Amino acid sequence: MAQWGAVFSIIAALGGAALLASVHKIDEGHTGVYYRGGALLTTTSSPGFHLMLPFITTYKSVQTTLQTDEVKNVPCGTSGGVMIYFDRIEVVNYLVPSAVYDIVRNFTADYDKALIFNKVHHELNQFCSVHSLQEVYIGLFDQIDENLKLTLQEDLTSMAPGLIIQAVRVTKPVIPESIRRNYELMESEKTKLLISQQTQKVVEKEAETERIKAVIEAEKVAQVAEIKFGQKVMEKETEKKISEIEDSAFLARQKAKADAEFYTSQRAAEANKLKLTPEYLQLMKYKAIASNSKIYFGNDIPQMFVDSAGSSIKATAPMDVFGEQILDLD
Repeated sequence: MAQWGAVFSIIAALGGAALLASVHKIDEGHTGVYYRGGALLTTTSSPGFHLMLPFITTYKSVQTTLQTDEVKNVPCGTSGGVMIYFDRIEVVNYLVPSAVYDIVRNFTADYDKALIFNKVHHELNQFCSVHSLQEVYIGLFDQIDENLKLTLQEDLTSMAPGLIIQAVRVTKPVIPESIRRNYELMESEKTKLLISQQTQKVVEKEAETERIKAVIEAEKVAQVAEIKFGQKVMEKETEKKISEIEDSAFLARQKAKADAEFYTSQRAAEANKLKLTPEYLQLMKYKAIASNSKIYFGNDIPQMFVDSAGSSIKATAPMDVFGEQILDLD
């Protein structure tokens, strides 16, 4: 009986061990793949507890959530022959669950070594080999991560569909110390140059501001002068119009006065013409005779005018005629 008890104990122990070996757990964010005798089985499992044949079937848990693979100490030779090292390159990627079986079958469960680590080394060396140290270290450094991401994704799309590259982060490469000091000196000088350029821009901006102020002030003065000149022109034009109006009024008054005098003279002449009748002329003759105190008769008028020297002056012929006319009137 003791022997049978020992046998049952051994069988129970083996059964318990087999049961423990057959039960396994797949964590969330992972997919289980199974091997039997080293061959990959087509069966995959989702997260949770599962059973498998103990001691014959084995499994591996493949992560399907976002993960970061770090590729460290990547050597890279530039086109100029300088050897530099990228201390760390981070590749953020994730695997689509439906593509787990195909990728594990083609690249094993450690697919990231062949598809990411080795590809990063290859693509980075391809980039460095066609660019100078200046371009890799400074000029094109900001483009390395994006170019590396695009190149990796392009190759993975054809080689391993379902493996997605989310982002690539590249650290500054390590370069020889002597070259690094030169670059630091160059950056220092560049910083000084930038400071000098910024100072120059500030001075130019201040000068431009002063120039603009001067232009505005000059324009203001010119506008004020233009306004004053316009006022003076308007005043002169107003004075001119006033003068023209006054001249027109004076001319009208003078013309009216001349017309009035002409009319008066004309009417007086017409009146005189009407008055020069024989009777009126006879009347005027008698008035003229009556107003003279002396009447002279004869051919010669007496010598009555004496000049300052005492010489006598003879009467002129018209005076004789006048005397004769008077006698005729008698």
